[in-house]
Amino acid sequence: MLETVRGPRQLIVGEGVAQNIPRVVAECGSRVLIVTDRVLLGQPGVAEIVAGVREKVAVVGVFADATPDVPLADVALAVSVAAEVDADVILAIGGGTVIDLAKIVGVIRRHGGTPRDYYGESKVPGPTIPLVAVPTTSGTGSELTPVSVLTDPDRELKVGVSSVHIVPDFAIVDPELTYSCPATVTAHSGIDAFCHAVESYTARPRAHGPSDPVEQVFLGRNSITDHYALLAAERIARSLPRAVRDGGDKDARADMSYGSMLAGLAFSHAGTAAPHALQYPIGAATHTPHGLGVGLLLPYALDAAKDAIGDRLATLARVCGLDVTDASDAEAADAFLTWLDGLLADIGIPATLADIGVARADLPRFAEMASGVTRLIQNHPGPSDTASLTAILEAAWIGDRTRHVLTTEQRW
Repeated sequence: MLETVRGPRQLIVGEGVAQNIPRVVAECGSRVLIVTDRVLLGQPGVAEIVAGVREKVAVVGVFADATPDVPLADVALAVSVAAEVDADVILAIGGGTVIDLAKIVGVIRRHGGTPRDYYGESKVPGPTIPLVAVPTTSGTGSELTPVSVLTDPDRELKVGVSSVHIVPDFAIVDPELTYSCPATVTAHSGIDAFCHAVESYTARPRAHGPSDPVEQVFLGRNSITDHYALLAAERIARSLPRAVRDGGDKDARADMSYGSMLAGLAFSHAGTAAPHALQYPIGAATHTPHGLGVGLLLPYALDAAKDAIGDRLATLARVCGLDVTDASDAEAADAFLTWLDGLLADIGIPATLADIGVARADLPRFAEMASGVTRLIQNHPGPSDTASLTAILEAAWIGDRTRHVLTTEQRW
C-alpha cells in the first residue's frame, strides 16, 4: 500500500462561508494581491469580499484582468502588481483560470524566474507565498489541486505546472458565489468536474516506490481516490442538468460545489487521463473552453478502454442512478456510456470534434502531441500508443464511439 491525500491546509465549504475570507486572508499576511476578473469584480458578493479584505489588512493590490486559459502575458502583469504591493499573500476569487493564475504568480513571487522554469512535474522547489482560493464556478477543482494550466504562445498545446507546493493553503467553497454563474459556464465547468471524477476512478493503477509520492504528482487511482471520485460522480450526475437549467436551484448548486470539490481531491492524487491530454492541443487550436473539450472527448476515450474498465463503468452506472440491477457488467457499462451521451447533449456539449472546427487532417498531429503529455496519458486505462489515440480522435470527429477499434494493420 502506498497512497497520498493532497489538499489545502484547511477546506471550508458551505453556504455563507465566504464571510470568513477577510479574516483568513488577514491571518496569512498583511499585503494582499487579489486576483480576479472584471466581471466578478463588479458583482456584489465579490465586491463585498474585497471591501472586507481592505478593512482587515494594510495593503491591497488588485489584478482584475485575468483572461481565459492563463496566457503568459497575464502572468507577467499579475506578477508586476504583486511586486508593486510587495504581496505576502494572494487571494484568488474566480474560476479555474483565476486560481491557476494565482498559483503561478505565487511561485514566481517566492522563487523568481518565469513560468517556463516550472513546466512539468515537481519543478517548484518549495512552498510559495500563502494562497487563499475562492471558486466562483463548480468545475475545475483548482482550489484543491496541485496543478496550474497555462497557455504558452510558443507552444501548440497548453502546458501544466504540477507540484504539491502549489496546492492552495486555504480553499473556501461557498455555493452562494456560484448562483450568478451563467448556464454555459455552469455546463462547461460542471462537465469538467464530472470528467475529473470519472477519469480519476478509471485511471490506470500503478505500482510505486517510497519516493514516488514526493517526486511525482499524479500517481494513478487508489482506494482513497475511488471514494472521492464516486461521491463526486453521484452528486454531479444528479444535479448538473438542474444547475444548467436553473442557476437559482440552491440544492443543485450545493451538489455541484461539493461534487467539484470531491473530484478535485480525487484527481489531486489519481490524475486525469486521455480526455485531458487530448484536449490540450485541441483547445489550443480551436480556442474552445476546456470543459467543453474534455466533456466531448470523455465517452470516446472511455469506450476505447471499455474492455479494461467495464466493471468500473458498471459501478459508475449504478452510482449515477441508472437501473442496471439485472444487467451484466458489460451491459451496465454500455448503459452508462449511452447515458453519458445523453447528459452531454442535455447540457449543450457538441457531439463531435467536427462541430467545434477541428480539421480531420490534424487528428494524427494532435494525437502525437497528446502522447507527449506523459503525466496524463500514462493514466489512460486502454491502449495509449499514437495510433490508438488517433483512432479515439477519429471516432470523436465522426461521432461514432465504436470507430476507435483498430485492426492489427492499423495499429502497426
